[in-house]
Amino acid sequence: MGELHERTLDATGMRPRAAEFVARVTARSRLPLDYSERSLRIVDFLIDGLRKGGVPRERNRETLLGLGAYVGEVLVRRAGAVWVDLDADRRAYFGQAVGVRMPDGRIWNPLGKVLNRYEVGSPRDSLHLFYLTLHGRPRRAV
Repeated sequence: MGELHERTLDATGMRPRAAEFVARVTARSRLPLDYSERSLRIVDFLIDGLRKGGVPRERNRETLLGLGAYVGEVLVRRAGAVWVDLDADRRAYFGQAVGVRMPDGRIWNPLGKVLNRYEVGSPRDSLHLFYLTLHGRPRRAV
């Protein structure tokens, strides 16, 4: 799994972490992880499967980080976000070192959203729903 797992989380490492995760997961299955909004339903499904396994969060750490990187990368590619290293106040608030900044300047925490889905498992914590209701992303013209 290489150096990505040895480094601390930072904004420059998130795109490669997402790509590594997609390569690893799709090598074993035909999951359509294509960085689309629709693929976030697959992320919800994968997280729900991890939850049902009853494995402690720490044992799923790398998978959850990969899923969080993937969700963030969907925001980068589809919603105009950019990966950012969080300042000390935001690190304390989000409990993460990195996040994404939307075109309107709002900061979101995709890694934390994945952890919430894993820990709570509520349909309200759906990553697909998160994207659809995301503030700060450009809206499609009708």
